[in-house]
Amino acid sequence: MLDDACRTAQQAADALGVAVGQIAKSIIFRRKSDEAAVLVITSGDKRVDEKKVDALVGKTGRADAEFVKARTGFTIGGVSPVGHVTKPVVLIDRELFRFEEIWAAAGHPHAVFQLRPQDLETLTGAPVADVV
Repeated sequence: MLDDACRTAQQAADALGVAVGQIAKSIIFRRKSDEAAVLVITSGDKRVDEKKVDALVGKTGRADAEFVKARTGFTIGGVSPVGHVTKPVVLIDRELFRFEEIWAAAGHPHAVFQLRPQDLETLTGAPVADVV
């Protein structure tokens, strides 16, 4: 548990004393064809390329706070890569594998947990992809 809420990758990295790239951001998109949640777990120092995501999972759009909360059970700023209310379509950013250890939100803006990028593959069963 962190003393302050960390709603951005930079805030989390600063609080933990790690590189911003070691923060595993959980970004939720809404797949247009079936309204499924698409979770992209990306390195904190990278920006998701939505065209690359769309090429892998179908056309997506932005997910608002209500959609994120309904599909994941988490509020934006604390979305964990695991433990969602409804199982999302998941993609893992290959850029996370630059690091031995990464940190992810644990369901609350004050909560994080440490893991290895390989653990994300095991926990989610998701493919590693070029999404940035």
